Amino acid sequence: MASTKTKLLNSCVLIIAILLILQFNMSRAQKVPAMYVFGDSLVDVGNNNYLETFFRANFRFNGIDFPGGKPTGRFNNGKNAADFIAENVGLPTPPPYLSDSNKNNVFLQGNGTIYLSKQVGYFYEVQQRLIKKMGESAAKEHLTNSLFAIVIGSNDLFNYFSSKSKIHLTKSPQEYIDLMISTLSNQLMQIQGLGGCKYLIVGIGPLGCTPSQRLRNSSENCYDEANNLATIYNKALQSMLLKLKSNLKEHFNYSYFNIYDFLIDLIQNPTAYGFLEVKSACCGIGRLYAEGPCIPISTYCPNRSDHIFWDEVHPTEATTKILVNTLFNNTKQYVTSMNLVNLLAL
Repeated sequence: MASTKTKLLNSCVLIIAILLILQFNMSRAQKVPAMYVFGDSLVDVGNNNYLETFFRANFRFNGIDFPGGKPTGRFNNGKNAADFIAENVGLPTPPPYLSDSNKNNVFLQGNGTIYLSKQVGYFYEVQQRLIKKMGESAAKEHLTNSLFAIVIGSNDLFNYFSSKSKIHLTKSPQEYIDLMISTLSNQLMQIQGLGGCKYLIVGIGPLGCTPSQRLRNSSENCYDEANNLATIYNKALQSMLLKLKSNLKEHFNYSYFNIYDFLIDLIQNPTAYGFLEVKSACCGIGRLYAEGPCIPISTYCPNRSDHIFWDEVHPTEATTKILVNTLFNNTKQYVTSMNLVNLLAL
């Protein structure tokens, strides 16, 4: 079972990333001394460029709206969630963790693309280097005041209901989700044991409404099985977070972003948010531009700010910006447990 747990959140369907942002000279605009983002391709700033994998974003038309107009390894037409979260806490987005070949300065800036269990292992190395550089007391204070963002889980659910997967033959949806939650809980406790106290936890969105999953229905409506699984997971995740808070008290504070309900509202009321296209990807191949990834031979839309989705599963820069703005500005409807502003002020 331990081996299964280790592998579960390490789905190779998509690349998993860890974003480490550290700035030791705080400016007035900075809300935290550092931000650590553990997540998937939604927050990868280019680590996939350094991996032996077919799942890359280092070619056009990715990055077409990023400063400079060149692909950066982000699965997006421009900035992604990691960039916008960093901007909102007053920190710059660093270069990819894997771009530092000797890793000597990993605790100063960087982003690594590896499985979540590996991310935690790398964070242990970061913590040890912080202690060596700053001293144990200063490192502890630094980590206590830093923000830890967790953007994870979608890959595992995509994998569960994939036609190529056999997981559903051995585990019921509830059993699979229980295993996901217990694994994540253990990894959060590991991070907390290394000094993390403030957490931004992002739930899983309505995966069935991504262009790739709409292809399952001739009507191109959202794929209910995927959405139902995401709903079950999100409820289990929130229960697990309440339990961790009860057990860890003041050593574990968090804001939970209900991204599922927000995206459903955006998809059902697109014009209220400035969007026109909710089904089709902007860049891709075939029906809904979702029968293949965004690659140089793909067709891409000129009106990217009108589209919710950039490719078969990832949102556009416009969507991502609205998501992050909602995260920082919404106090009750979609951000629960603790307001993010109050979390950062602790």
